Amino acid sequence: MVGSMFPGLSKFPDSEIPTWYSLEEPWKTFSHEKGGLAMQIEEKFGKGGVFIHPSAKIGDFVTIEGPCYIGPDAEIRNGALLRKGSWICEGALVGHSTEIKNSILLPNSKAPHFNYVGDSILGCRVNLGAGAKLSNVRNDRRSILINLEDGGIVDSGMVKIGAIIGDSSQLGCNVVTNPGCVISPCSMIPPNETVSGFYRPN
Repeated sequence: MVGSMFPGLSKFPDSEIPTWYSLEEPWKTFSHEKGGLAMQIEEKFGKGGVFIHPSAKIGDFVTIEGPCYIGPDAEIRNGALLRKGSWICEGALVGHSTEIKNSILLPNSKAPHFNYVGDSILGCRVNLGAGAKLSNVRNDRRSILINLEDGGIVDSGMVKIGAIIGDSSQLGCNVVTNPGCVISPCSMIPPNETVSGFYRPN
């Protein structure tokens, strides 16, 4: 799944990208067990550590909870909240009043205005419209099902998974994705939509 969803990763050094817990089930990287995002950051930078690359730009009144990684040329704008396990890759943007939690923003992805990104992966060059929210917990608190491209369904066994968004996709303003949503690369979702399951462009 990683290769088909995020082909743009081949242009970036492995040192800037988290190690996938599973190439076929990348959502397992959100696990708090060994191999999860928070543990990977702590193994590199110490328990509770926060790494900010010297070329990254950090605005005023930003809150960063460790462990957290902010890569080269990333930009974190005023009033953003980065909760533990946030991995912000090269050139990615976290905007004003956006909250990122235990998620990966791959190179040059953008969550620029009033977004919530929980336990999610934004592919290279993904853009979230203003107010887009990536929901990560079912209302009934049951484990999250992942719909695959071939029509199969996988029970993740996890209660917190947001969205997995393929490279170069764009979500319109106020789009909401339900937990476990998978959006194929180069998708364009109109404003105010609610997206579930596996989404592919028309």
